Amino acid sequence: MEKMKQILLAGMVTVLILTQNWSNSQAEADTISFALNNEIQSIVLNEPALKGSLAGISIRDQQSGNIVYEHIGNIRLAPASNMKLLTAAVALSVLGEDYRFSTEVATDGKIKNNILHGNLYLKGKGDTTLMADDLDQLARTLKNKGIQKVTGSLIYDTSWYDSIPLSVDLAWSDEATYYGAKISPLTVSPTKEYDAGTVLIKTAPAKKMGASAILTAKPATNAITIINKTKTVEKQGKKKLRYTREHDGKKIIVSGTIPIDASADSEWISVFDPSKVAADLFQQSLTKQGIQTYGIHKGVTPELSTLMASQESIPLSKLLIPFMKLSNNTIAETLLKEIGKVKRGKGSFEAGIAVVKEELKKFGLNPDHMLIRDGSGISPIDFVTANDLSLLLFHIQKKPWFPVYLTSLPVSGNTERLVGGTLRYRLHSENTKGKVRAKTGSLSAVSTLSGYVESRSGKKYIFSILLNHLVDDDKGKQIQDKIVETLAAY
Repeated sequence: MEKMKQILLAGMVTVLILTQNWSNSQAEADTISFALNNEIQSIVLNEPALKGSLAGISIRDQQSGNIVYEHIGNIRLAPASNMKLLTAAVALSVLGEDYRFSTEVATDGKIKNNILHGNLYLKGKGDTTLMADDLDQLARTLKNKGIQKVTGSLIYDTSWYDSIPLSVDLAWSDEATYYGAKISPLTVSPTKEYDAGTVLIKTAPAKKMGASAILTAKPATNAITIINKTKTVEKQGKKKLRYTREHDGKKIIVSGTIPIDASADSEWISVFDPSKVAADLFQQSLTKQGIQTYGIHKGVTPELSTLMASQESIPLSKLLIPFMKLSNNTIAETLLKEIGKVKRGKGSFEAGIAVVKEELKKFGLNPDHMLIRDGSGISPIDFVTANDLSLLLFHIQKKPWFPVYLTSLPVSGNTERLVGGTLRYRLHSENTKGKVRAKTGSLSAVSTLSGYVESRSGKKYIFSILLNHLVDDDKGKQIQDKIVETLAAY
């Protein structure tokens, strides 16, 4: 009996000690949370740049998902490119991290005596990574089949998606920019950053003053015409170059001045008809292989055609790197159309948005509280809440593809372009360098940042900071960095 009393007494003491330890830990956590709240609230209330603006802020404990701080967290605000956080998550959920896009070459004819009697069809299926070298490889494949001549036409097929090339709210003034490129299932990228539907123009000074600058385009295509209105000026002159594109045509005009000792200037300009550029480049590839064709036309590949060659993209897991790190709008809108095609049989903005809404419900979000107009966030009337974005970032941690998603986010203070991305020159203090993975966003009067941060103590937070109605976007970024630095210091 005495022994039993001793055991019970020891148990009670243990419970008291554990309770006391828990109480102390909880008190310490409450103290930290209170101090953190006060510090962030002070930033929100006292920053002059936030006067007259809207600051939607949501901060969660990364492990529990509990909100540790919020400021108008349930008010719908423009997310800018933070919309890509939704698009990337849904694309991984619907398509899978190993998904690849393709480009196909088919025919409705037969090969006889090295002559293809029929048409050649070039069909795009949403590959934003397609480059001129890939088209060369497709042409080599045809040559290896013995083809030397095609009696019919080269027909390019864009039927994989619908005919709407631009999101509904894209400003007409953005149509010539690289971030406003037209969406087509058949498109070509000039570089491995995969700004599909654009041409990279380089402008270098001539060797003689007064002469026009030297212009080169990548890819070099007959589907666009570059008008050179530039002039090489003295060393002390100004580099002042302007790149414009006809609103509804193939002419790109480069004008202005460049000093004779200046370094070359580069600019990405969207092309008017991406699919026609791709077809022209493929015809060039065929010509290089000695294969003759007769004309280029737009059409649809017959159902009973024969596949002659195909080219696949890199997997989605790798495509997400330039998409998220560099905030690539063309990839965003292409993914939106692709998920619509895969899930609903229609490659359109509307179908893609419907799929996004369906999938968000699986992530614990209510899409009825959002206004989704595109996949990139370029629309000024995309609206989500900071609490919804932070909730998304919490729930997707349980998904098998989350490591791929996390890797795609820009890393703070890492100056390598395809690692740090849009955060490569931000958040590079001792507390934050390499400790923040987050997506940036920017529109006129809008600056956003949402992601994950590990604090100095090892505590991990999820945050979403949506700043709208700013007069100075750069000051908005500074405020975001200040808030994240505060989180990292705890």
